[in-house]
Amino acid sequence: MQRFTKLVAPIGALALAIGLSTAAAPAALSASGQPAKTVMQANAQAGSQTYIVLYKANGVSRTSLAAVRAAGGTVVQAYPQIGVAIVKSDRGGFDAALRAADSSVQGAASTAGFAVAVEDDNSGAAVAAIAPGAPAPGDDNLAALQWDMDQIQAPAARAINGGSASVVVGDIDTGLDHTHPDLAPNVDFSRSVSCVGGVPNTDPAAWMDNNGHGTHTAGTIAAAKNGIGMVGVAPNVKIAGIKAGDDDGFFYPEAVVCAFMWAGSNGIQVTNNSYFADPWLFNCKNDPTQRAIWEAERRAIKFAQQNGTTVVASAGNQSDDLAHPTQDVTSPDNTTPFTRDITNACAVVPVEVPGVIGVSANGNKLIKSFYSSYGVGAVSVIAPGGDSILQQTAAATNGRVLSAWPSAAPCARPVVDSGATYCYLQGTSMAGPHVAGVAALVVSTGVSNPGTVASRINTTADTMDCPADMSVYAPFPATDNGAPQVCQGGAGYNGFNGHGQVNALRAVGG
Repeated sequence: MQRFTKLVAPIGALALAIGLSTAAAPAALSASGQPAKTVMQANAQAGSQTYIVLYKANGVSRTSLAAVRAAGGTVVQAYPQIGVAIVKSDRGGFDAALRAADSSVQGAASTAGFAVAVEDDNSGAAVAAIAPGAPAPGDDNLAALQWDMDQIQAPAARAINGGSASVVVGDIDTGLDHTHPDLAPNVDFSRSVSCVGGVPNTDPAAWMDNNGHGTHTAGTIAAAKNGIGMVGVAPNVKIAGIKAGDDDGFFYPEAVVCAFMWAGSNGIQVTNNSYFADPWLFNCKNDPTQRAIWEAERRAIKFAQQNGTTVVASAGNQSDDLAHPTQDVTSPDNTTPFTRDITNACAVVPVEVPGVIGVSANGNKLIKSFYSSYGVGAVSVIAPGGDSILQQTAAATNGRVLSAWPSAAPCARPVVDSGATYCYLQGTSMAGPHVAGVAALVVSTGVSNPGTVASRINTTADTMDCPADMSVYAPFPATDNGAPQVCQGGAGYNGFNGHGQVNALRAVGG
């Protein structure tokens, strides 16, 4: 997967981000994507590869584990709760050999060549009772720069309920800087983990953010009310860094599965997901390899949801209509992208997984950001993500969103307060954390069922109609198929805004 902010890099959102390549092969491919898969295999490094193995039943039997070994693989992590195993093998054609040897295998897909270490499986954790949320009134030093918080009435909401310390938000991202003074008071070390490689590693050095993206999203969610810097949407809740993105910003399937299994097994009530699952932007369920990835990730997300985790995900920065995909020029993003003709059998993970709260981005003029992907059925609500082209205002002078940043990581637009670094970014990656923070406030009121949390967020959002002037989006057609942006629906629900802009104050009953 890629960081969604990376996709905005060509218009200058993040200096260190790698620009998205939209170069296409001469011939369009079918939705199966078979030639692209062949390229991936040809470009794979020699030696061990990592595989997602999907079983037909929700279980991984001893017989199946023996079949993995017989086919030339080593199981590094098994998730019998969802019928998924993470396997390494240096045998050519391992996936085909395993399917031939074990009839219980539904699919096996190569992901990326990570080095991994065997660790014990996570044991389920009982969800503790939620203590009442405490008010967190007042501002910190950089409040005047937080137009995004004012726009969703976050200061007014936290004056009533700033969140409960018994609520934990898992930020599935590139880790977080646990030394940042605006995050340090709220970091939950016991629930933070690195899942890069597909197995959990709780060493703080492993889940430290060397990229910056995870620290930024975490700050929007839960920066402490401590007199310096900024204040997050839910400054009293705890934040767990769940590192699923490597330092280059790729989120591979084994890491995503591990992250959701960790969240569901460790009493994490909310997760923020500002990424898409690499290497396929659109995972096509009519392709055996991509279907195995889609199904494994869907099962892991469902496991987390069934264990009380509300899942929030960003829609992406491609200006794509996720409800009407016809072409993918982004995948596979870890080798050479090929143009693929696709259909609605292809979907973006995690935003299009059932039950996920999908978030598009807007700016300070209250219209959808020029880059934000959208789509009827994919977007639940809209939230501030910034817009440096269409929506610069007196309050949002550069159009972007400010949040915490590691001092050691490069930032094109830094702000320093009391020795701590903050950075301006834009993207749906910035929008999603606002909604995750509001979800944490809702949970802090005693609402714990993910479906009920989603309903509260949707029904308390400020309804927004499609833009009156769609011509402003004409210079920004969809990245993947070149289609003009089209907003479908009315004020109650539409593809740009979902049910409307998230409203923190109304969500907590204010």
